[in-house]
Amino acid sequence: MNRGFKNIFLALMLIVTVVFITACSNDKKEDKQADKKDDNTLIVGLDDTFAPMGFRDESNKLVGFDIDLANAVGEELGYKIKFKPINWDAKDLELKSKKIDCIWNGMSQTPEREKAMSLSKRYLENEIILMSNKDDVTVNTASDLSKYKLGTQADSSALEMLKANEAYDSFKDNITEYKTYDEALLDLKAGRVDVMVIDQVLGLYMKSNAKDDSLRALDYTLGDDYYVIGFRKEDEKLRNQVNGAIKALLANGKAKEISEKWFGENIVVFLDN
Repeated sequence: MNRGFKNIFLALMLIVTVVFITACSNDKKEDKQADKKDDNTLIVGLDDTFAPMGFRDESNKLVGFDIDLANAVGEELGYKIKFKPINWDAKDLELKSKKIDCIWNGMSQTPEREKAMSLSKRYLENEIILMSNKDDVTVNTASDLSKYKLGTQADSSALEMLKANEAYDSFKDNITEYKTYDEALLDLKAGRVDVMVIDQVLGLYMKSNAKDDSLRALDYTLGDDYYVIGFRKEDEKLRNQVNGAIKALLANGKAKEISEKWFGENIVVFLDN
């Protein structure tokens, strides 16, 4: 092999090597990018009246436990979080039409939602409670509910649990559905309903802010409830990313810090569905 041909050969080999290394580097970069959302923005759908999960403060700023947790997840994943208030009754349509990327606002796990959505792991422990401001209201069993006028939010986990109760037929005609729990509370105070059926986290928050010592939680509850985040069926990758971020926030103590800020104790969990 003469010197001129040898130099040409070596130059060609160098070019091939550089192209190969660059291609491998690009492949790794593309693989890494493939793990992230295309536009790097996560649009969170929520009911902005559901304190203390996500609601407006006195300056109309969105605040709450889920707001803080979603923002912490965004920081963990490198996403910009955009919150979009929605009509809670139309949340499934908002998700399917891709106006939002997920439903994240104290949404309970139900069989219907398991079929319709790809759900995150259960991240918050809750239960459905009964609240009243009348001393003569006593509920020891579900059948006792037939004696009272009941109020709850439409399409809520509380309503789902009422419907699933074995005594439902005895009290179903006593139920009034409201667009928001705030409206249900107003009717409770006005005496138009006797009992409000509500998520514990919201009910206790309302009690602490109502400045009304007569508002109390009854001993009887409708059962345990857990909150999940809802994604489109095909968005399993995004769901898994959020699951991973919440797990990391549990490990580094950030989730506990957020929980204690809003509830006074750590009620964050990470449970399989």
